[in-house]
Amino acid sequence: MNLGIYVQVPFCQTKCTYCNFHTGAFSASLYSPYAEAVCREIRGYESLLRAARVELPSGFASLVVDTVYLGGGTPSLLDPSALARILDAIRERFRTALVEVTLEADPETITPEKAAAWKAAGFTRISLGVQSFDDRELVAAGRMHRRADVFRASEILRQAGFDNLSFDLIAGLPHQTRASWEDSLGQLLRLRPDHVSVYLMEIDEGSRLGREVLAGGKRYSAEALPSDDAMAEFYESACERLSRAGYEHYEISNWAIPGRESRHNLKYWRREPYLGFGAGAHSFSGTERWANAHEPAAYVASLARGEIPVEQLERLSPQQALEEEIFLGLRQLKGIDLDHLERQYNPWFRGDLRRRIAELESQGLVLSDGGRIRLAPERLAVSNEVFVALMD
Repeated sequence: MNLGIYVQVPFCQTKCTYCNFHTGAFSASLYSPYAEAVCREIRGYESLLRAARVELPSGFASLVVDTVYLGGGTPSLLDPSALARILDAIRERFRTALVEVTLEADPETITPEKAAAWKAAGFTRISLGVQSFDDRELVAAGRMHRRADVFRASEILRQAGFDNLSFDLIAGLPHQTRASWEDSLGQLLRLRPDHVSVYLMEIDEGSRLGREVLAGGKRYSAEALPSDDAMAEFYESACERLSRAGYEHYEISNWAIPGRESRHNLKYWRREPYLGFGAGAHSFSGTERWANAHEPAAYVASLARGEIPVEQLERLSPQQALEEEIFLGLRQLKGIDLDHLERQYNPWFRGDLRRRIAELESQGLVLSDGGRIRLAPERLAVSNEVFVALMD
């Protein structure tokens, strides 16, 4: 089993109205010190984690790193030399055999000079936060880029030699209609990225838009949100059109040209180990999960003192691990091997789980085939109902 590394860059040019992440607009003067703090954490991670009472499993240090993912936030805001130093620190500290190195980028931040520098530093994959091809939707969401920026960025990246691009779209943005959604899908297919993620709009108190909706207000175009039924139709249309265009639907929110699946993100869904570096980054050793405190200035100050502010440290019980296996496994379109789970997690495997699965199958929510169960393709939009029914 190999190891993935995630680096969190929490800086943005502006905070999107729908965003519930621990990111924000910070002074650019913090960018360079932050990158140096990340490098310091990477180089000293074992001693820093021991001091924070995180127990890495035996043999963990010998794992080979094969994927790296810089996410955020907007990592493309950092100077390319800072991004290169982070990758160099990873190569120096870990055994590496890198097959996928991803950088998240916003379209308006991309220039030919940056793209060439990213390629030279060793990035192999760029994930673009497109979200929509409709300028009205982008403005309402607080995005900085416009439709034309996506086309320009895609051309720059292809010319720089990037043959693995991923585009994100959001179904359910304010002012989104069936016509504008279909147009966004059509424009995306014109550019033909190698990977596509489609996320449904989430409404919760962690975002400005979510709070406004829950309060019944009208700011941030809260009254212009599509209905839940409309969002489900948008998602189903994406499933159909992407499939016709040759994309493989391999996870609830993700499609890829065969062979271009996100190798790093697959580690999350398969419960493989990964280390997270940076403010707010999460890690998983196979037995424990933990996260760094999310405030960037405090993170930098802690590293300057030779400390790492670890929080949310949790050692997983076998029952929790089993529930994660089910939840994350069913997010993958190929499903889960029920016999394997029963062997691995006996006696924590609940005897009534197979009965519940049989009930869900009779309702057309899941399908079983040769000991594997998976979500029914036409019911992916209501997947949360299945998860609740299985783990309640």
